[in-house]
Amino acid sequence: MFQFFKRVKTYVGSELNAALDKAEDPVKMLDQFMREMAADIRDAETAVAKQIANEKMLKKKLNDAESMAAKRQQQAVDALEAGNEDLARRALEDKKVHEGQADSFRGAHKQAEQDAAALREKLDEMKREYQEMQLKKDSLKARAESAKTRTKMNRAMSSVGGDESRRGFERMEEKVLQYEAEAETSDDLRSSSRSIDDELDALKKNSDIDEELAELKKKLGKE
Repeated sequence: MFQFFKRVKTYVGSELNAALDKAEDPVKMLDQFMREMAADIRDAETAVAKQIANEKMLKKKLNDAESMAAKRQQQAVDALEAGNEDLARRALEDKKVHEGQADSFRGAHKQAEQDAAALREKLDEMKREYQEMQLKKDSLKARAESAKTRTKMNRAMSSVGGDESRRGFERMEEKVLQYEAEAETSDDLRSSSRSIDDELDALKKNSDIDEELAELKKKLGKE
């Protein structure tokens, strides 16, 4: 009768912790545990409802049997007062039948009542455990998420300044130095080229001036 409590007990205490240790994703496993526990509770509620219905049915049959026994008793009295002893006898005989039925229903009803009470108690216990596990699940989920975050941060921080990153920075520094050297060389070449052009221009200008000066001297008779 209480097989639906079996799975709930397996999630309590060390067995839950062992399951979490083996789980690849504790958060998903915890959610799965809670879904299965909720399913167990629904099964228990169904069983309790059926047992309560059975107890009520037996109670009604008990009341009906007791009512018929009381009715036959009164009919026997009425028959005797009317002078009909045979009818009174038959009423008492039927009364005995209903009293026997009442005795049978009384025992069955008492047992059904006890079973219903036991089921209610178990259901209440399951719901209390579920609430406790819900709180524990929330705590474990928070711890798991915190641990994941710390792990990610530690991995990220450990990679900063590592050999690979340091070598990468050194390579980039060498490239920057190379670019700067190439730029300086380009500037030097351009400056050198510019100086040659300037000197050639200067020679040409000097030659023009010399010619103009010679013509001017000639005109003035200074030669």
